[in-house]
Amino acid sequence: MIDNNKSVKDTYMSRETIENINNQVQMKKVLFDQTPGRYALKSIMSGFLLAIVTVFMLAIKTQLEGANEGLINLMGAISFSLALVLIVLSHSELLTSNFMFLTVGWYYKLIGMNKALGIMMVCFLFNIIGGFILFGLMKFTPIMTSEMITSLTKLVDGKTIDATWYGILGKAIFCNFFINIGIYLSIQFKDGLTKAFFIASGVIVFVFMGYEHVVFNAGLYAGMVFYNFDVVSWLHVLKNIVFAFIGNYIGGGIFVGLMYAYLNGKRDSFHG
Repeated sequence: MIDNNKSVKDTYMSRETIENINNQVQMKKVLFDQTPGRYALKSIMSGFLLAIVTVFMLAIKTQLEGANEGLINLMGAISFSLALVLIVLSHSELLTSNFMFLTVGWYYKLIGMNKALGIMMVCFLFNIIGGFILFGLMKFTPIMTSEMITSLTKLVDGKTIDATWYGILGKAIFCNFFINIGIYLSIQFKDGLTKAFFIASGVIVFVFMGYEHVVFNAGLYAGMVFYNFDVVSWLHVLKNIVFAFIGNYIGGGIFVGLMYAYLNGKRDSFHG
């Protein structure tokens, strides 16, 4: 029998990825504390990108009207995956990926829970503002056709009036689990195309399956403010936002962030 010389440290299979995440957490903290205006701009950019690609997805889905429904949904999901690729590769700040990053940072004692929560809430607020800016600008153009507005309204009704709180919670967990697994894998690669593939893959699953992404949903509601305000049930919107937020945190922060932080070291083992 050959001696086993491996230690527990040798089982930390993605330690390099965790160190990369921890470095990014430290940079987020510096950005947030020392230049909050720049942090806000990076968060606005994420919301803007999500909203502009949402419009692209709505255009594709309405223009393919009459084709096979599964094919329409797949094309919509593939087109929307572009949003997260652009957000991650442009180093913009998105709430749902911050759930994973900041939880890893908290586990390794690089950031306190209150500070992490503060960053999350500010990030979310400016993500929403980004969506409002996009739809505010778009309102003065003919880009959103009546078919696209109908499609948007149907999408919003399905996420609010027709949805139960536990349905939203479960779908939100699955959504951000896929998104952050994709981002976590993408960090392991240097090549841009490989990164883009893994980032996109998680998004394609969540959009095709109709899972709940709190920032994507907030962008949809921003669109409704400008295009079909009267038909929105705002109490149901609040229900969706609250339970999508909680579910996204569980899926990305706990099922991915905390899980892989624990699998790659003890709490006091990072010295960056």
